[in-house]
Amino acid sequence: MGYPGEFELMVLLAILRLRDDAYGVTIREELERETSRTLTLGTVYRTLGRLEGKGLLETRVAPPTRERGGRRKKLYTVTDTGREAAQRSLACLLYT
Repeated sequence: MGYPGEFELMVLLAILRLRDDAYGVTIREELERETSRTLTLGTVYRTLGRLEGKGLLETRVAPPTRERGGRRKKLYTVTDTGREAAQRSLACLLYT
């Protein structure tokens, strides 16, 4: 398995920080706050899909809530493989 790209690494780290509240909107807000960049949800969701395809993320669907108008949200969790990939990338950045 290779290293995640720069933005992929930022997404993994945002999900790790958000823990149980990591879904598309909160991930985008965390990334915008940490990077001072404006991001579209499409950019975030494409990256989440890529990371999930690489086996670095898992998803689960939360039950619908009244606050969300009865809609469900897709929550993201970093897999053990994703944690290892993030640790390798950070170590590489620190020691180069």
